[in-house]
Amino acid sequence: MIADKEYEILELLKVPHSTEAGYRMLLKEFQEQLYWQIRKLVIDHDDAHDVLQNVFVKVFKGIKNFKGDSKLSSWLYRIAYNESMTFLTKKKKQLQISDAELQAHLVEQIEADVYFTGDEIQFALQKALAQLPKRQSEIFKMRYYDEVKFKDIANLLELSEGAVKSSYHIAAKKIEQFIKED
Repeated sequence: MIADKEYEILELLKVPHSTEAGYRMLLKEFQEQLYWQIRKLVIDHDDAHDVLQNVFVKVFKGIKNFKGDSKLSSWLYRIAYNESMTFLTKKKKQLQISDAELQAHLVEQIEADVYFTGDEIQFALQKALAQLPKRQSEIFKMRYYDEVKFKDIANLLELSEGAVKSSYHIAAKKIEQFIKED
């Protein structure tokens, strides 16, 4: 189903008189999904919207260069991931803090977020994720929340599939331990 939509979007974008319809369809099809992928990484609702805008600016500027070597959704996810990481790096520099301090800052944002509607277990999971090393957290979120295949995570992060599997399982054990102790 999604492959048909992706093909339709790409075909609309190729023809000058249907480009605008292609962009509208692209937004309709992927905006919410990308927002939630970004939100899991940057945590804050407003930050996620800012990053999402940057993602679509990059997509609109770069869609002509999309070669079709991967699925459109994979290409979009990679851009969203990279923009999220760039945003977090800038935030860390702006606040002049370390990775660990940034993770603590993100936990504080979860606690203060009026849009966070999770229960105690979800909050504990978010706190546990914030305690993980950045790479383990990223891998766990992609696999657990988005059900991204290990192979696709490995391609996205330019790691071996074995390294991704190992990192995911270590992260899961750390999360389980954190939640038990919390």
